[in-house]
Amino acid sequence: MTKFTDLNLDPKVLKAVAETGYESPTPIQAGAIPPALEGKDVLGIAQTGTGKTASFTLPMITLLGRGRARARMPRSLVLAPTRELAAQVAENFDTYAKYTKLSKALLIGGTSFKDQDKIIDKGVDVLIATPGRLLDHLERGKLILTDVKVMVVDEADRMLDMGFIPDIEEIFKRTPFTRQTLFFSATMAPEIERITNTFLSAPAKIEVARAATTNDNIKQGVVIFKGSDKRKEPSEKRALLRALIDAEGEACTNAIIFCNRKSDVDIVAKSLNKYGYNAAPIHGDLDQSHRTRTLDKFRDDELRFLVASDVAARGLDIPMVSHVFNFDVPSHAEDYVHRIGRTGRAGRTGTAIMICIPRDEKNLEDVERLVKQDIPRLDNPMPAPEEKPKRERRKKDDTAEAPTPDEKPKREDKPKPERSRGGRGRGRQEPEVVGMGDEPPAFIAMSFAERAKV
Repeated sequence: MTKFTDLNLDPKVLKAVAETGYESPTPIQAGAIPPALEGKDVLGIAQTGTGKTASFTLPMITLLGRGRARARMPRSLVLAPTRELAAQVAENFDTYAKYTKLSKALLIGGTSFKDQDKIIDKGVDVLIATPGRLLDHLERGKLILTDVKVMVVDEADRMLDMGFIPDIEEIFKRTPFTRQTLFFSATMAPEIERITNTFLSAPAKIEVARAATTNDNIKQGVVIFKGSDKRKEPSEKRALLRALIDAEGEACTNAIIFCNRKSDVDIVAKSLNKYGYNAAPIHGDLDQSHRTRTLDKFRDDELRFLVASDVAARGLDIPMVSHVFNFDVPSHAEDYVHRIGRTGRAGRTGTAIMICIPRDEKNLEDVERLVKQDIPRLDNPMPAPEEKPKRERRKKDDTAEAPTPDEKPKREDKPKPERSRGGRGRGRQEPEVVGMGDEPPAFIAMSFAERAKV
């Protein structure tokens, strides 16, 4: 088995590596470090969690051992897609370069331009940056990249997802043609392949696993879930998440819970805390100091559950994560590989469980197509909701006999009232004369003279 001492690294670097407790390099490290030390361009394809950061950090420190940086002209450049990944690269540099005199600068958003300018003005050997903040400094005339000897692009496929490819191309154009380029990615989309063909010269290609594969030591599963109705589905889904956590028992020492939307990150974290689970959110809308504090608490076991958006899916080196819960099926299949890669790191075992609702089934098919395997279906640990009895129409009293059509009561024939012939009162019945007989009295027929004689 190859050891770090066999890789022609600087003795000062080897001393720092030995203090970390590592003796043997991972496959990507064993494959990438030798050609990098020879000054060749390197194209490294490996799943997340396999030690890609040390694959370029260790040879870079060795190569930069001789020489001195000038003001505003860094000697090497590392591009990372997120603040967290850039900060992690800086931590790796501090760990492995502590016995050298090399200097570094970290250029990420959320920190003061003024403080960053002071460091750059002194001259740095290693510049670690996110593309957006680096371009901000370039446009302000605070940086010159013509002295860059080694350039590293880490998590290139994530750069593509986040729309950084035009920025990467612009940065490449500002670096010298003679630079050495190290390019690392977990997947190789056509757009990334085009860039490597454009900016890398006869690279040594190291592929330790087929693109977009997942670690064999990660136990995977998915629960197919459908809520009782659309309105109740979100709360029932959060209840399912808690049930899945409880079902894992003591094996779930800590976990990262991934959501597709930043709003859901906050809601899920708040819900977990409400039910007594120690959780905190992390996403792009939080300021950098807040995110750093949250990650530090998670690393130090002060926080059990980290609820995250995909900003935390790439490159975070937290070796002791026992579980990953995908609250949502990721919209981009490649993100599934990076999410579950937060567990099962450095040879450890891990568990990744996902919840899939009906509208996410298409995304689940894309994930399974990408990883070239069916994700095992898990039983829902929650009891099935009781079905409410359907409302029955009120029935008539069975004891009452309904009349048959022949027995239906008929209306009595009543004589129709005679109608008057006049215009007025048409249709009205004439009133009967009361108090007189059929013939009028005889005296009515007499004349007034006859009545006077009587």
